[in-house]
Amino acid sequence: MQKKIGHVTILVKNYDDAIDFYTNKAGFVLLTDNAFGSGMRWVSVAPSKESETAIVFVEADTAEKVARVGTQAANHVFLVVQTDDCYRDYEKMKRNGIKFFGEPKEVPWGVEVVFEDLYGNRLDLVQHNGF
Repeated sequence: MQKKIGHVTILVKNYDDAIDFYTNKAGFVLLTDNAFGSGMRWVSVAPSKESETAIVFVEADTAEKVARVGTQAANHVFLVVQTDDCYRDYEKMKRNGIKFFGEPKEVPWGVEVVFEDLYGNRLDLVQHNGF
């Protein structure tokens, strides 16, 4: 039996702001944006159309969810984005105004650098050896 993770969710304050950040600044692609009435939407993005796992945005609609926006993993990396060229993506994302925690570094498993999204969630941009 084959299994995989289809999507993960990120709490957001606003669907459109999250779409703008992830597609126009981080270089992700918008996979779906379907409205279901009463403000409900199914919005998903991914690093590329070929990605097997997508991020689904959930608009924070309660005080408890609002309190967790940007802190779903505290100050730890929440998601890892794999790339074939960390330096290229770092430069492009930096020009787009993304906040990074340092510069790409050579590590035993490849090259990596941590960045944050518009809400403070931390993501790791990683180029694995032999990607």
